Amino acid sequence: MKVTSQNSTEKTTFQNYQQFLALAFAVNEINKDPTLLPNITLGFRIYDHGDLVRRIYANSLSMLSSQGQMFPNYKCDKQDQLLSVIAGLDSQTSMQIASLVGILKIPQWNWIALFAPEGDSGENFIQTLTKVLNQNDICVAYSKIIESDDMGETVFRSPGSEFDPQVMILYGDSSLILDPLRNIRFNNSIGEEVSFDERGEIYDIENMVFFPNESFGYVKVGRVDLRWPTDQDFTINSDAVVWSTERMPYARCAEICSPGYQKRVSEGKPVCCYECIRCPEGTFSNHTDEARCAQCPRDQYPNKNQDQCISKKIHFLSYQESLGIILTSLALFLSLITCLVLLSFIKYRDTPIVKANNRDLTYVLLISLLLCFLCSLLFIGRPTKVTCLLRQTAFSITFSVAVSSVLAKTVMVVLAFMATKPGNMARKLLGRQFTNSLVLACPLIQGVICAVWMINSPPFRNLDFHSLAQEIIVECNEGSVNMFYIVLGFLGFLSFVSFVVAFLARKLPDSFNEAKFITFSMLVFCSVWISFVPTYLSTKGKSMVAVEIFSILASGAGLLGCIFLPKCYIILLRPNLNCKDNLMRR
Repeated sequence: MKVTSQNSTEKTTFQNYQQFLALAFAVNEINKDPTLLPNITLGFRIYDHGDLVRRIYANSLSMLSSQGQMFPNYKCDKQDQLLSVIAGLDSQTSMQIASLVGILKIPQWNWIALFAPEGDSGENFIQTLTKVLNQNDICVAYSKIIESDDMGETVFRSPGSEFDPQVMILYGDSSLILDPLRNIRFNNSIGEEVSFDERGEIYDIENMVFFPNESFGYVKVGRVDLRWPTDQDFTINSDAVVWSTERMPYARCAEICSPGYQKRVSEGKPVCCYECIRCPEGTFSNHTDEARCAQCPRDQYPNKNQDQCISKKIHFLSYQESLGIILTSLALFLSLITCLVLLSFIKYRDTPIVKANNRDLTYVLLISLLLCFLCSLLFIGRPTKVTCLLRQTAFSITFSVAVSSVLAKTVMVVLAFMATKPGNMARKLLGRQFTNSLVLACPLIQGVICAVWMINSPPFRNLDFHSLAQEIIVECNEGSVNMFYIVLGFLGFLSFVSFVVAFLARKLPDSFNEAKFITFSMLVFCSVWISFVPTYLSTKGKSMVAVEIFSILASGAGLLGCIFLPKCYIILLRPNLNCKDNLMRR
């Protein structure tokens, strides 16, 4: 509800006193009528500052404190709830009160209109003041440059914008504004004639009503006429008052933005004419009318309503989750199979098929494959400083031993065939010293590469707060990505050489020939690691770790299955074929 004046603005102590009485009477009448505000009782406190600044601040502090106390923001009055403050009749008093009550978010009106006479002075007034007001979230409903003679009439005939302003700022000589008002007569929005007398003692009381079609209007519900006797100067039609329980009037052209939303001012509109838009993804707001949404702390993320932050979950591949259990079980199963194969070759070490394929290299290859399968377990569980240092070095060195053993076995097949030719020097190269040198040299080179990596830029445990919106990835940062790819590159080089040599030796006599099986095993090995690189780069968190574990297990299983499965079949299931005569016939 608002009170609009239909008279001049000459103020006296007596008139102010009459306004106080009118306010008290209005509140009492509302409280006495049970249909207006059911179960609600309005109250008021009126202070007189007597033009003393210190009394203005004392009164303001008293409003913000418990009765009889002077402790701002501490209130223990159960029946004394401050809803709003009506400031003084002059701007200076209002500004002094606002400096205190604004701290505690007490509602103040910020919806105004500007009027200025034509000319450079008036235009400069509107441009300068509008800029300052916008910077302080005070909205200019509309502004007008008008001729000086029409100032008074134009002000009171202005239709306003979407909402009528609560304050009008007039720039110019007061006589240019007040004098013309005494001769103004016009019809208001409900068709009544409006005029102003010399003394200015008539006020209309209007009720803002919202209609079902989202429009609104003002309906006259009462009048204050100070010319009438005291018991007749105030009248109100309570039946005409409409109270909305769904939508209350605002002193601006936008409703309050709820938490989870932010304000967006449309171009060309006042700062109070804004839209409420949902916070951008990854941000939140936990207060009303936020100018912009904020980022959560890096260890938190916004909830579904984006009005508060929730702690992120820790993300890593654990032994307890399904994927961790599957990969752990697969690693242990392949380790067990490798141990059984190794025991079988040791038990039948004197049989022709084991002796024909270099027992020492076979043992080294099986032990290195066993270590490869077991080193995959370093990638499961919460990363630590130690596991981050051991993961890639253990994997790269053990696989270098395995691949160099395969390369040595392939070269031995070739040299063994060449040794059968008279006068060939390959016979002199065949022996324990050559195979040992080849198996030791390749892992040694890989070890030097890893040592350089560990010294210059070692892997370390890292917390990734940004890759996943709702989780913190606990990961091992490789330190130097280039060194990681150099390690993979060296393994790829050994695998490629082994594949080429095995492919060239695939048609040598069968009695010495493992080349066919080695060719298939290295083909599987190379295929796995070629597909590993793009897949590894396109994943994050536990998925990236799972990709590397799967690559380790798949490539190791390819070597184990292609090279040793056919031999185990003969040793365990077809022992009649495991004889020298059969090998010579083949």
